Amino acid sequence: MRLKLFRIFIFVCSFNSAIGQVDFYTKLSDSALVLTKQQVVYDPSYFTIVYPNGDVPGNKGVCTDVVIRAYRKVGIDLQKEVQEDMIANFSKYPKKWGLKKPNANIDHRRVPNLMVYFTRHGTVKPITDRSSDYVAGDIVCWNLGGDVTHIGLVVNKRSTDGKRCLVVHNIGGGQVLADCLFEYKIIGHYRYGK
Repeated sequence: MRLKLFRIFIFVCSFNSAIGQVDFYTKLSDSALVLTKQQVVYDPSYFTIVYPNGDVPGNKGVCTDVVIRAYRKVGIDLQKEVQEDMIANFSKYPKKWGLKKPNANIDHRRVPNLMVYFTRHGTVKPITDRSSDYVAGDIVCWNLGGDVTHIGLVVNKRSTDGKRCLVVHNIGGGQVLADCLFEYKIIGHYRYGK
């Protein structure tokens, strides 16, 4: 009898945990969609910002700011999370910008740094050409050519043909909803939540 009750308890806990994760990623997707209602000019300038919970001016941003702002709306400050990880594990992060130490103004706003962070603290998902493998709440990184990287959030809206989830990103035209999942070479596919 105790074993049966224990199994029921484990099932209920597992079910509630799964529901909580679905709710988190639905909220993350909804948060990204809200961002598309705000007027944002693409601006890759370096800004000095407060720490933690710092943000560039609300009417400016780049692709990483979409991800940062969506996560902030669900209670996760990627500026703080990335900064703390870089302080403790600086050698694990790219040195392509000539940094000698972490910089809370910019580190979380760089796609390669976010890719390292999500690899270390999230779930690395397979990179495939199957649209069904990309679901709301997933983070996708692309190589646009050369050394230019890009990032966006998969949301719970579908393409007009119903075959793919759409993405919220900022590739130059502000924070927009787009059918661009397979437009560029995918170099990273992650899921991250607490």
